[in-house]
Amino acid sequence: MSAVTFEHVSKVFMPRATGWRGLVRAPTGAGLQALDDVSLTIEHGEFFALLGPNGAGKTTLISVLAGLCQATQGRASVCGHDVVTDYQAARRSLGVVPQELVYDPFFTVRETLRIQSGYFGFRRNDDWIDEILANLGLTDKADENMRALSGGMKRRVLVAQALVHRPPVIVLDEPTAGVDVDLRRSLWEFISRLNAQGHTIILTTHYLEEAEALCHRTAMLKGGRIVALDTTQALLARAGGNLEHAFMQIMRAEPSQLTEVQP
Repeated sequence: MSAVTFEHVSKVFMPRATGWRGLVRAPTGAGLQALDDVSLTIEHGEFFALLGPNGAGKTTLISVLAGLCQATQGRASVCGHDVVTDYQAARRSLGVVPQELVYDPFFTVRETLRIQSGYFGFRRNDDWIDEILANLGLTDKADENMRALSGGMKRRVLVAQALVHRPPVIVLDEPTAGVDVDLRRSLWEFISRLNAQGHTIILTTHYLEEAEALCHRTAMLKGGRIVALDTTQALLARAGGNLEHAFMQIMRAEPSQLTEVQP
C-alpha cells in the first residue's frame, strides 16, 4: 500500500454559463483540461517534489487528492483510502498547506489549532500543539489574534494547521512563498525531521534549490501531464547541472524528445 496513488487522473473544468442562462442551459464548450491522464505513485517515507510552471496542474492535482475538486476520470487514494469513496479516512491521513493565506480572524493562534484538532477528533492535543508552535517559532504568538499577525506568521500557522492532526502524508503547496529566511530554515529543519520519522512529504515549489536539496524523487508537470519522473539525482545527472537546468531543459523540450514516463 503506497502513501499516495493517482491512477489515470484527468480533470476538465467546464465553462460556466452566466446570468439567467446558467439556470436553464447546460454549459457548452470543450472546457479547460487541467490534468490529462496522470498516473503517479508515491511511497511511504518519500520526500517528493512536484514541479512545473504556473498552470501546469500542480495545485489541481493536490486539490483532487484533498477532495477540493473531483477528478473527471480516474481515481486517487491516500494510504490506500480512496479520496471519494473513503473520504473520511483519506482526509485524516492528509495534511495540506495551501498557497493562499486562509485564516479565521476571530481566533487566536492556539484557538485556531485547537479547533483544527477538533475537526479530526483530537480533544486534548496541547502538548503536540506546543511542540509545533515551538518548532515554527510561534510560541510567543500563541495568544495573539490571527488578524494581528504578519503574512509570514500567518503562513506559519497554515503549516501548523496541516500538522496538528499528525497526518502520515503532508502536502506543502508553495510553503515558503513570501516568507523570510529564518522561517524557511526552521521550517525545512522541522519538515526534514518529520520525514526522517516516516512522514511522507509532497512539495510544490518554484524555489528549485529547495527541491534539489530535500527531495528524493521529482515529477515535472507540463500542460497537465507528467513529462519527467525520476530520482532527483538521476535528473541532475542527465541534465549535467542543477535542478533548475534540468527543469528548463525538460520544459523547453519537444514532446518527441521526452522519454516515456513510468508512474
